[in-house]
Amino acid sequence: MAVNPTGCFLVLPQPTIEAIRDQAAAMILEGKTMMSYTDSGTSVSKQFPMDPQRVLVECRYALQILDPNTYGPRDIVRVYNGMWTFRGL
Repeated sequence: MAVNPTGCFLVLPQPTIEAIRDQAAAMILEGKTMMSYTDSGTSVSKQFPMDPQRVLVECRYALQILDPNTYGPRDIVRVYNGMWTFRGL
């Protein structure tokens, strides 16, 4: 499933975006996407507002716009969704 960036991190400074990216990558490597704690019948769970995949996509998008020389140009996919009947004309 493709995740389309929204640009929600564009308002943040570049060092902050890089820190968020690094933290999301660390969470993926540690296998942390949800935390829960149970003790004597009490249960507490915490889920992150954005899953790590979405965070990485948003960080990449923002970094490509803020510093394309370092992070490369924005990913652009062009799709033609029309009829191809003109070929033989």
